Amino acid sequence: MPNFVEIAVNVPHVRDVYHYSVPARLREKITPGHLVTAPFGRQTVQGIVLQAIQQPQVPQTKDILNILDPQPVVTPTQIELARHLAETTLTPLGICVHAMLPSGLSKKADSLYKFTKRSQERLEAGEEVYSTLTPAQERLVDLLAERGPLRGRQIQHALPRKRWRATARALERRGVIESQAVLQAPSVRPKSVRFVELTCSPEEAQEQMETLAQAGYPDALERRQAILRLLLENPDPLPVSHIYRETGGNLADLRQLAKRDLLRITEETVLRDPLEDLTPPPPQQLTLTKAQQEVWNIIRQALEKSPGSPRHLVQRDGDFQGQKPFLLYGVTGSGKTEIYLQAVKKVQEQGRQALILVPEIALTPQTVRRFLRRFPGEVGVIHSQLSAGERYDTWRMAREGEISVVVGPRSALFTPFPQVGLIVVDECHDESYYQSENPPLYHAQEAAMAYARLSGGACILGSATPNVTSTYRAAQGEMEALSLPERILAHRDTVKAQVAGTGQTPPSPRYQPLDDHLQMAELPPVEVVDMRRELKSGNRSIFSRSLQEALGQVLAREQQAILFLNRRGTSTYVFCRDCGQALECPRCDTSLTYHRWDSTLRCHRCGYERKMPTRCPACGSSHIKQYGTGTEQVERKLKALHPGIRTLRWDRDTTRQKGAHEQIMEKFSAHEADVLIGTQMLAKGLDLPLVTLVGIVLADMGLNFPDYRTNERTFQILTQVAGRAGRSPLGGDVILQTFQPEHFVMQAAAGHNYRAFYGQEIAHRRELGYPPFSKLVRLETRSPRVKEVEERAKKLAKKIRGWIEDEGYRGTEIIGPVPCFFGRVRGEYRWHIILRGPNPEEMLRGRMTGSEPPFGGATRWKVEVEPVSLL
Repeated sequence: MPNFVEIAVNVPHVRDVYHYSVPARLREKITPGHLVTAPFGRQTVQGIVLQAIQQPQVPQTKDILNILDPQPVVTPTQIELARHLAETTLTPLGICVHAMLPSGLSKKADSLYKFTKRSQERLEAGEEVYSTLTPAQERLVDLLAERGPLRGRQIQHALPRKRWRATARALERRGVIESQAVLQAPSVRPKSVRFVELTCSPEEAQEQMETLAQAGYPDALERRQAILRLLLENPDPLPVSHIYRETGGNLADLRQLAKRDLLRITEETVLRDPLEDLTPPPPQQLTLTKAQQEVWNIIRQALEKSPGSPRHLVQRDGDFQGQKPFLLYGVTGSGKTEIYLQAVKKVQEQGRQALILVPEIALTPQTVRRFLRRFPGEVGVIHSQLSAGERYDTWRMAREGEISVVVGPRSALFTPFPQVGLIVVDECHDESYYQSENPPLYHAQEAAMAYARLSGGACILGSATPNVTSTYRAAQGEMEALSLPERILAHRDTVKAQVAGTGQTPPSPRYQPLDDHLQMAELPPVEVVDMRRELKSGNRSIFSRSLQEALGQVLAREQQAILFLNRRGTSTYVFCRDCGQALECPRCDTSLTYHRWDSTLRCHRCGYERKMPTRCPACGSSHIKQYGTGTEQVERKLKALHPGIRTLRWDRDTTRQKGAHEQIMEKFSAHEADVLIGTQMLAKGLDLPLVTLVGIVLADMGLNFPDYRTNERTFQILTQVAGRAGRSPLGGDVILQTFQPEHFVMQAAAGHNYRAFYGQEIAHRRELGYPPFSKLVRLETRSPRVKEVEERAKKLAKKIRGWIEDEGYRGTEIIGPVPCFFGRVRGEYRWHIILRGPNPEEMLRGRMTGSEPPFGGATRWKVEVEPVSLL
């Protein structure tokens, strides 16, 4: 029964927490984790209670106004995780803790802008609201005149990258507009559905049907009789929507029948379950291989030792007490998922819950099916393509203990399970685990390790290509390294069924017995094709002769192939052959990509689009042409090479709609297409038994970017894509086309040789002083005016050099300021500063925050601690 509490308010750019008094009416109800409303200046804002306090730090406190949810919305361990994120990412605690709420529940305070009474009268009379307005003021006045009163976020959406708030303040001072603070109520809530059931005997209902017409409702007789007949045929309660659809009735009809005691209208809460229509495969219990059993024994012992009680001891440098995370290296197809399933079963037996993180929405349905097969009725899913109501209901089920496993991308980490016993980060190397847009700017792998230790649980990081820093940390003893070096084919019965179903004969020399029940397969052989030689021999096709021949063989055997190219569109740039002018996005310093299907040029960074011109905008020449290769062009040229071939494309352009990932997967798995063409989505965890060929159309893509992780990124994606082939008894081959076959990344990827890659890359990092031998902080600023952004960057760099000299941060090096590699995005110029040293973030603590866009409000800076990209 606290008299005072500490609250993190949901207000942008506010670093501190605040102390409030608790009115007597709420003292019996309020606990840490509750979502409340409270006064903040002139506004009413949302806040989350962090803890009870004995004595506030201010002489006078304001009362909390209300509790928005009767149950806490975050757990005590989540509050500690939020503190950890705030500490390690330099982000205000309020932003971190509110990021854990589902979309629609967390609401920020806003202002409603509208014309003053005098201005409104002038508008209605057809007069100008003010005689002299600047262009910016005219823009805002016209917007309000057209659309009426608008909240600040609506204006921000209508006038992006405009400094409209200063304009609004000037208009308020002149008496043209006025504003008032507003706080929207949460837009998600439990869904209620009305049901109807008979309250009389069937005989009485039959009798009453004859008397309905005598009650003065001749027009409604047919509808109401139909309602009674439908209820007689269905003894269970029916939703009113079904009754309306089948009978044409309405609520008035139901109420009249209820008055005659013939039926009862009830209201029930129903779940919006995205897995309702998903049928899991039949249960399957697998026998572990020797390597799997060795790995599982180590993890099982750790789970049995872990007490399951939260540990709220996190040091500032990220070092924890408790169980080390497990770094599970396993080649593609080595059975990592079975280890995860065994671990989930173990924590369920202990009464705890499990979080399974996957890098892409595309992988979620496949992973969910595997977990539903083993744990039917206990699995939930959370990702951005679900409706706000579906996410909210899954969040509620997890909070109330109705499910014990949640699968999803990085946002699933914030599921409010009461006692987390296991966190799995599958494909932990993937960059999609990094939150790079809205704060907190965190890496889900690092957050998962912190959350597991705070919860007293275990964390398993699984990958066939762990990032270099993780492998180094494991070698230093910060993680426990485990290995699954062999690819599992399947149980013998499964092998026989697959072979019989396809009519194919597996090339037996490449398959060896692993034990009495299982078989192992070698990783698919990789043929490296030097595209320079192809050009010299006269082959100007995007497909080498080897790839063309292999595709023909796959089609002849009625098998399937995957073609990988990490670039969307038909052509990657368009330029004039007379004057050399390239068509670029007017808002970004990037080439426009041509999409043949609708003859449109698009920017893949900001979404700008325009029709393909017939003449050069610079010189008027008609000699304008598309160059480069994208997924659309690969598909078009493949169809020209093999008329009648069935293809599917899997890239961001074809997966914008809800459920698109699953539809593409289902079609390809059902052999409704011969070739799947796609971008990096293909590299992640797909298990397709009929795929016997993977063609990497241009392996060099991205290899020459000026970023220290370029080699690692390229090796990971090539190795992962190659792993899609040969996962069944039919075997498989990989053809890797490159213009740099001698590059060590190509050689290591062709040999599936992670150790060779790691050995060369870690030596390179040590020589240059990049992570894991240092830590990085990236400071980015943007502005529509190039001079302004340059001056701002140079001004901060001067300050930082002063801090380094004056405060003893001699081990910290400043790189820049310089323009970013992608120098202009969405109409704004980008400059950045890189800090490199043992702990460069310490110098910024209390000075700069990874705050909300636009890059910290007035400070206009985005702060990233340990960024995954320097581009």
